[in-house]
Amino acid sequence: MVSRAWCRPLCAGAPRCLPGWGSAAFSSRSPSSSTSDEILKEKRAQIMSRGLPKQKPIEGVKQVLAFASGKGGVGKSTTAVNIALALAAHDSTKAVGLLDADIYGPSIPKMMNLKGYPELSPKNLMRPLKNYGIACMSMGFLIEESAPVVWRGLMVMSAVEKLLRQVDWGQLDYLVIDMPPGTGDVHLSVSQNIPVTGAVIVSTPQDIALLDARKGAEMFRKVHVPSREGTPGLGIKFADHFWKRCRARTRVLGLVQNMSVFQCPKCKHETHIFGANGVRDLAKTLGLDVLGDVPLHLHIRETCDAGQPIVVSQPQSDMAKAYLRIANEIVKRLPPTPA
Repeated sequence: MVSRAWCRPLCAGAPRCLPGWGSAAFSSRSPSSSTSDEILKEKRAQIMSRGLPKQKPIEGVKQVLAFASGKGGVGKSTTAVNIALALAAHDSTKAVGLLDADIYGPSIPKMMNLKGYPELSPKNLMRPLKNYGIACMSMGFLIEESAPVVWRGLMVMSAVEKLLRQVDWGQLDYLVIDMPPGTGDVHLSVSQNIPVTGAVIVSTPQDIALLDARKGAEMFRKVHVPSREGTPGLGIKFADHFWKRCRARTRVLGLVQNMSVFQCPKCKHETHIFGANGVRDLAKTLGLDVLGDVPLHLHIRETCDAGQPIVVSQPQSDMAKAYLRIANEIVKRLPPTPA
């Protein structure tokens, strides 16, 4: 259960920015294990009796892009941050938002150099924090930096729902969602509650990472985010029929091969530390596109750790241009923006 020490930012400081979060869901009292299990069973029964939730668009948001990886440590958050900035740089007339859906390990606050509690709008909605022209929301704004989030799945899903629905995003052309690693509660909650325009799978070429990247792509297919080219083995006719039955016409846009090659800064020799073209081979197997490659480079890590992502701090570098090319490939694959 949530301890009183770290629950304080939610129940004492965060009620100003989190309407409805300071109640029983975040109580620091510790009921008995049997009582807790009975409550969880009852909630699960209620959810199952209602069936799948109805997808509802986020007010003011035209298109939603989900960045997933399957495995942690492959640079998904770094990619999501830089692609969000690249989308804004690609077209200065477009408004871009960034949602950190990793409840257990939020990293967007540090990468975007943001701190503090969100303010409340007149409608009692949280206002995103902004930097580099990007509107950002993260669990990291609502708890202390070193505080662990020790929650059961239902509480995590409730938190994600509030981050989606109780935020005043304003008018956004793109909302980039940095999904947590894996294929769990958060992925289901996001995919089944809002229409996701497209999903991007990030992976290194390493075999171990590719195993989970494949699971990530298959997960989106199972929760009705079909691929652009149809489902291998079932054909385009099935995909067309599937699209008609989906509540929202969304798609897996493609894969990003991250940390694709390392170039020695002294001799310029290139080494494929994690293997070569593993993501491309996986893309062929799944019938998906490769949106681009991002090299393994010290400056990408340093700039994100400093809260100055490379797309804004070194826009003329080869690394920044790699993200800009990927952003362009993503935009080309998106459906027409709603009026």
